[in-house]
Amino acid sequence: MKASFKRLIAAGAAAVLLAGTAGAAMAEVSGGMSSWQLGLQNSVTTVMDDIHWFKNFTLVIITVITLFVLALLLYVMARFSRKANPTPSRTSHNTMIEVAWTVVPILILVVIAVPSFRLLYKQVELPAYDMTVKATGYQWYWGYEYTDEALAGISFDALMLKDDERQKVADERGVPLQDVPRLLATDYEVIIPVNKTVRVQVTAADVIHSFAMPAFGIKIDAIPGRLNETWFNARETGIYYGQCSELCGKDHAFMPIAIRVVTQEQFDAWAEAAKTDVDSANKQLMASIAAERKMAVAAR
Repeated sequence: MKASFKRLIAAGAAAVLLAGTAGAAMAEVSGGMSSWQLGLQNSVTTVMDDIHWFKNFTLVIITVITLFVLALLLYVMARFSRKANPTPSRTSHNTMIEVAWTVVPILILVVIAVPSFRLLYKQVELPAYDMTVKATGYQWYWGYEYTDEALAGISFDALMLKDDERQKVADERGVPLQDVPRLLATDYEVIIPVNKTVRVQVTAADVIHSFAMPAFGIKIDAIPGRLNETWFNARETGIYYGQCSELCGKDHAFMPIAIRVVTQEQFDAWAEAAKTDVDSANKQLMASIAAERKMAVAAR
């Protein structure tokens, strides 16, 4: 038994070491994700900043409680074992302890609830927004429409790229294959300007879906016949990925969300071209991004 336990510990340590070295060796994926990643995605919005803080805050509380309970168990095992305590106490009640184990958990829940409700309010209360994008869930892909008057007419459906399509799309966009991640990249991406507050209206055409973008800290159900709303303000340019997070049928795992955040100048040029031809607008945008990358590399 002891030998088996030692082998299990050794195997676990080896797995952790392998994960760490592999994560460092494998290339990082755009949008704050990386191979062998643990924990939440990197934050690019204030809402996700607060989610990160709240996660760490509750983790501290959970850790303290776990260590406290572990210490109590070890103390009880040592202090009240048959050998150390041959004549057990007949005490059946202790008023102070009973009050404490009722009041203390209530206080802990209150401490957790206050920032939790504040974060929930921040997520659902829409601030003044600069633009609106409508996302409609279908079986099994997403459709997008820019509903502002200045952007009226821009709409498209975004389908997941199949494995045999990724290399071709990567070549067309002038990016390495790792920038077209498997099961996440789509043929069309939602284009959003950086540092702008975007209202996202979410609905569905058939069954319940869920629009989720981890790096933005948003997740909201897409329900047929109902228009739900959420928002984000991305402070960094780049490509970010999410997925449908509601079990919606056989291809639920294959309806990703891809949002590309660009500069205001790039967005304006893309929007003007996309009013007549989204494909041509996308090619111009990717060419602009590629030129920007080359300039950044040359300046180093």
